[in-house]
Amino acid sequence: MRQFAKPKVVISKCIEFDHCRYDGSMIPSDFVKALKPYVDFLPVCAEMETGLAVPRDTVRIVSVDGEIRLMQPATNLDVTDKMRDFSSRFLASLPEVDGFILKYRSPSCGMKDIKVYSSASGAGAISKASGFFGGAVVSSFPDLAIEDEGRLRNFNIREHFLTKLYALASFRKVRSECEVSGLIQFQETNKFLLMAHSQKESRILGNIVANHEGLNYSKQAALYREHLAKALHRPPNAASKANVFMHCLGYFKDELSLPEKEHFLQSIKRYKDKKIPSTALLAMLQSWTARYGEEYVKNQTFFEPFPEELVELCRDSQCEWAGEELFLGRGI
Repeated sequence: MRQFAKPKVVISKCIEFDHCRYDGSMIPSDFVKALKPYVDFLPVCAEMETGLAVPRDTVRIVSVDGEIRLMQPATNLDVTDKMRDFSSRFLASLPEVDGFILKYRSPSCGMKDIKVYSSASGAGAISKASGFFGGAVVSSFPDLAIEDEGRLRNFNIREHFLTKLYALASFRKVRSECEVSGLIQFQETNKFLLMAHSQKESRILGNIVANHEGLNYSKQAALYREHLAKALHRPPNAASKANVFMHCLGYFKDELSLPEKEHFLQSIKRYKDKKIPSTALLAMLQSWTARYGEEYVKNQTFFEPFPEELVELCRDSQCEWAGEELFLGRGI
C-alpha cells in the first residue's frame, strides 16, 4: 500500500471547526469532515482576528472613491486596514503548507466573485472582487492547492484538488530530505500523472532532474517545485489521459493478445468520445499490472494519487466530465 505524506492545509475555521460565522453557526462539510484524519488542518477565522465578535453584524465590500473597503454596514465600521494587516502577518508567519480551503463567497475569505457595493447601505452590487483575506492567499500562494468549500461540492474539482494537494505534500517531504535520489524517484513514480496533466511541463521536469546545468540541490529542487506547480495547475483533459493510456499499453505489448489490444484501443476511443469513464481503462491496466507484475506501472501515482479512503469523495453518479467549465478562465 502506498504511503502518503500528510498535507498541511489552512482552512476557514467556520468550516467544520468552530461556530464562528457572523450568526454563531458552523458550516457543515462532509468533504472536510472526511479529510480530517488524512490532513493536518490549520483553522483560522480572519474576521475574528480583526477583533470582530461572534455573533456579529455582517461585513461587505464597498467601493469608496474608487477604492474597495471592507465595511460593517450596521455600525459603519471600516475594518479594511485591520484585515490587510492580519492577512499580511498571518500569511508571512505560516510554515510551509500545501493548500487552502476557504469560505465560499465571503467578503473576507472568498477567492473571487465577491459582490462589491456602491455604499455600505446600498442594495445593488456594482462589481465583483476577491475577498480581502482570500485574495491575499491567492496572490501570495498562486502555486498551492486552493479552493473554496462551494467549488469543492463538485466531485471533479475535489479530485483535482486532492491530486494536487497530495503531490505537493509528497514533494515537500522529498525536498526536505535533500537527496537527489529522492527527486529522481519522485519524478519516476509521478511520470504518468505529470504526463496526464501537462506533457510540456513533464518534459521540463525530466530535464530538471537530469540536471545538465549542474545546479546545486537547493536550486534544482526549487526549479522543480516551480514547474511541478505549473504542471498541476489544471486537471488533465481526455486527450492527455488517452495519451497516457496509450503509453501504458506499450508496457504490455508482448503479453497481451491481439483482441485484448484492440479492445483497449477501442476503449480509449470510447473514452475520448465520452462514452465510458477513465476508471474503465484504469481498471484494465491495473488488472494487467497485477497479472504480469509490471512494477514500474504499478508504482505510478497516476493510479493512486491520494489515499484510497478518499476516492469515494470524488465519485458519484454524475458524469466524469461534469464541471469542466468551472476550470475555464480560472485565475489561480
